[in-house]
Amino acid sequence: MTDLFLPLLLACTAGYALYRRVDLFPTLLCGVEKGLHTALHILPTMIVILTAVRMLRVSGFVDLMGQACRPLLQLTGIPEECAALLLLKPISGSGGLALGQDIMRICGVDSVQGRTAAVMLGASETSLYTISVYCGYLGLKKTRYAIPAALLADFAAFVCAAWFVRILY
Repeated sequence: MTDLFLPLLLACTAGYALYRRVDLFPTLLCGVEKGLHTALHILPTMIVILTAVRMLRVSGFVDLMGQACRPLLQLTGIPEECAALLLLKPISGSGGLALGQDIMRICGVDSVQGRTAAVMLGASETSLYTISVYCGYLGLKKTRYAIPAALLADFAAFVCAAWFVRILY
């Protein structure tokens, strides 16, 4: 069924457009043009963020900060192995997935650390990345409360992930 979903969706969309007498090809071209414009507009932001994430991981800064956060992690019940994930996930989804994969490879997928990492990845957002892309596209310079609120929500998601894993497993 999943193999047929996309072709069926496209066929239904084309059928609806024909029913509504919409000139399909020019409309499609207009959408592609707008999508390319958006992609080109956010490309510099994406390059800077991805470069910064790579520099932070390679330099060892993420691991160093994880060790510095050890008392806070113990207080909240977050496994020490998930410290780097806590710091990197709000910036980069792919970096967070790579760290989660490392945690699961080293500790095991059924370990408390592996399960906590999996729930953390699913329960949180790449907040700084999302805010920078949206604000960069819209030309917003002041985010005011958006960044602190997003980071607080991510932290709450991480703490709840650790608690729920400990309670349920």
